[in-house]
Amino acid sequence: VFGKDVTLLLILNNLSSDRKTVKVDMSASTILYTRRPVTEILKATTSVDLGSKQGKHIRLKIPYSYYGKYLTTDKRIQVTALCEVLHRHGLKLLVEKTIILEDANIIIKMPRRVVVNKAVTLEISYANPLPEPVSRCVLLVTLMNQQVKIHLARLAPRERSKIHFEFTPRKPGPLQLQVDFSCDKFSHVKGFVTIAVAPA
Repeated sequence: VFGKDVTLLLILNNLSSDRKTVKVDMSASTILYTRRPVTEILKATTSVDLGSKQGKHIRLKIPYSYYGKYLTTDKRIQVTALCEVLHRHGLKLLVEKTIILEDANIIIKMPRRVVVNKAVTLEISYANPLPEPVSRCVLLVTLMNQQVKIHLARLAPRERSKIHFEFTPRKPGPLQLQVDFSCDKFSHVKGFVTIAVAPA
């Protein structure tokens, strides 16, 4: 989840009966959805000795403090591990993994029954998933082809807050409500719900 540390496990298995030493060069970069690198955020090298038929795990931790300010709106990190078996004529294996970080979710609560020409009050809950405060918080609510921009108070680290939003549906049938939450540290955390409006 966006705002939390990312932990990965690289599993190495020696399938032969010979001892092997494997050098592992690991790196992580923030990337665009096109896979174009933006900023390298982590680089590490380690060596692992593997006995006959032995397997070992290498844990890689990417703290939020490493990636937070370099992440694009695509919220993607690419991790690569180049594994080289030493003394084996340079046998190499490249492992790649693209991580897409999930947003902190928006929760929309509404009454069980929504009726034409009757006022409805929804509860919209939003959160700051980061270990630092955020400000300039804005909620953009789109409903019935209209947009309402709501300026919100700053949020403390990991704080969740909520507002109540009132509207009156003008015709029966499905109605889609979209919510877009942005602040100074991240943008476009989205939520939506389809509301079934009953005839009067």
